[in-house]
Amino acid sequence: MRARYGVPLGIAAAGAAGVLYAAGFEARSFRLRRVTVPVLPPGMRPLRILQVSDIHMVSGQRKKQRWLRSLAGLRPDFVINTGDNLSDTEGVPEVLDALGPLMEFPGAYVFGSNDYYGPKLRNPARYLMEKAQGRHGLNGNKPAVGAIHNPWEDLRDGFDGAGWLNLTNTRGTLKIEGMSVELAGLDDPHIKRDRYDRVAGGPSESADLSLGVVHAPYLRSLDAFTADGYPLILAGHTHGGQLCIPFYGALVTNCDLDTDRVKGLSTHTVGDHTAYMHVSAGCGTNRYTPVRFACPPEASLLTLVERDG
Repeated sequence: MRARYGVPLGIAAAGAAGVLYAAGFEARSFRLRRVTVPVLPPGMRPLRILQVSDIHMVSGQRKKQRWLRSLAGLRPDFVINTGDNLSDTEGVPEVLDALGPLMEFPGAYVFGSNDYYGPKLRNPARYLMEKAQGRHGLNGNKPAVGAIHNPWEDLRDGFDGAGWLNLTNTRGTLKIEGMSVELAGLDDPHIKRDRYDRVAGGPSESADLSLGVVHAPYLRSLDAFTADGYPLILAGHTHGGQLCIPFYGALVTNCDLDTDRVKGLSTHTVGDHTAYMHVSAGCGTNRYTPVRFACPPEASLLTLVERDG
């Protein structure tokens, strides 16, 4: 018996242990990523941005809610929410409650596909297949059928009521201690709701700092922001790969971004323009795949400092 079944049973036990770790520990092991980005003009004091993304709230996730509320203790200058707050049609009140302390600070947001539509059970192997075929979201796939509609209007009203800027294919400006921070935002490219022509034209001369904000970092959006001269782009969506291989990294990004830039700070170049880009690995998961491996959930505190030269 040992010779015939020992190895398969050992593999099964190791697999079960990995799933228990990924779902029971790592998916709830919340972290804070700290990043310094040299993008400010000379003489401007440092600015601290708290980026939250991909919360994917499911009703009853108390630990996640407590952790999100605790982030207000960082006292950021402003908050950017890069979308996918929901993974439950009943999750809006808990999202607003968890983000309540952060909504005391200036902020802005864009939505992701999961704010508009509820998730469906799907084979995780499809992400690998779609990557190989160059198809992601509605960018190459057939339109979704029978989609669950989330109450995104209630989420929007809650954010707007707190004074956060809605950056859905539009621009907005935050005043931070007399400094003007211009934000250009796009609706989610993953479901083809982005309309860059509505925000095109590049940073305003009157702004002290200008940023691009989008949920899913599709190359067409990154190219447009970079070509227009935005020095920093903030995005989410990728979950950092979610299920990664130790010492190797992510297998997929769920968009056309390369896996080398699946999370954290990197750069994006178009012609003679280069922008910094920060992709948040997010702090949640789709409710049907509540696991993370070698990719803990996170929020990010970006400290913007004077640019070189």
